[in-house]
Amino acid sequence: RLYQIPFEMPDCEGESETRTLHLVGDFSAPAEFFVTLGVFSFLYAMAALVLYLRFHSLYGENKKLPFTDFCITVCFAFFWLVAAAAWGKGLTDVKAATRPSSLIAAMGVCQGQDVVCNAGTTPAMGLANISVVR
Repeated sequence: RLYQIPFEMPDCEGESETRTLHLVGDFSAPAEFFVTLGVFSFLYAMAALVLYLRFHSLYGENKKLPFTDFCITVCFAFFWLVAAAAWGKGLTDVKAATRPSSLIAAMGVCQGQDVVCNAGTTPAMGLANISVVR
């Protein structure tokens, strides 16, 4: 939810005045999907572990239970791939929205002929990149 993040921009008309601008975009859906799937995967893994360890004889006797477990695991693997791709796309969109050149281009005061605008810092995205790779 980048639209909730304000940033200060100097107002060139007044020497000490600043204007508050907000970033544009809401890329929370892919991240929420990724985290929700991770939580459900963890809960299913814990339930399967209890089933394997505590009710091993039931798992061995019932022929439908292993097949059901296999089908659920395949579904989780597919959705994990989809969630990782969605989070990767969401991260790419966040990077594009927070790129200093994009922010400077969106500022009206930086559009003048004699105006030189540059970013104070570049956002660090290393940990976000690692979250997609894992």
